[in-house]
Amino acid sequence: MYSLPERFGGSELTAGTSLLVTGPPMTGKRRVGLDVLANGAAIGDGAIVVTTKDDAERVLDEYRSLAGDADPESADIGVVDCVSRQQGVDELPDAQISYVSSPEDMTGIGIKFSELLEEFHANRSLERNRVLFHSITALLLYSNPETVFRFLHVFTGRIRSVGGLGVFVIESTVHDDQTMGTIQQLFDGVIEVADETEPDMRLPGVTN
Repeated sequence: MYSLPERFGGSELTAGTSLLVTGPPMTGKRRVGLDVLANGAAIGDGAIVVTTKDDAERVLDEYRSLAGDADPESADIGVVDCVSRQQGVDELPDAQISYVSSPEDMTGIGIKFSELLEEFHANRSLERNRVLFHSITALLLYSNPETVFRFLHVFTGRIRSVGGLGVFVIESTVHDDQTMGTIQQLFDGVIEVADETEPDMRLPGVTN
């Protein structure tokens, strides 16, 4: 079981669960996802972030501020950065970061994510890992919903197969109802964020 932060009611989720965090832009959805990851740092869960919106340095800074006393250099976190190369940002010589050319390269994203999972398992003996994907919206800017659905179906299946916990972010007001309905089918529960201080959770069948 995975515990959520207290502001989510301390809900317990079964291993292999994937959640969708939805809401308008600028409502703190990434903060919600990082909070879920940081909540696991205190009990030794690994954390993997796939970022298609902000570069790895910014994501790591925010994660470390939430993780509190965890040593930033030794924290069990890995980032798949799909932004820096596309924007011409210098790559950091950081073993915690893997780079992909752009959010359009879903094959590359899947490969780097699987490599991180394997490294966590083989070299760090981490059996429990929390994953944040921020965000699905960037994928939908490059590919049609059907292609993104197939990619996410494999991605969430990988999380399920290793008993992880996945948190995926999407900008609800950017996409039409049909696209949102298609994407939501992949997830075990939804966290709707209008105000990051009071997220509304719908987690049928996955809470204890």
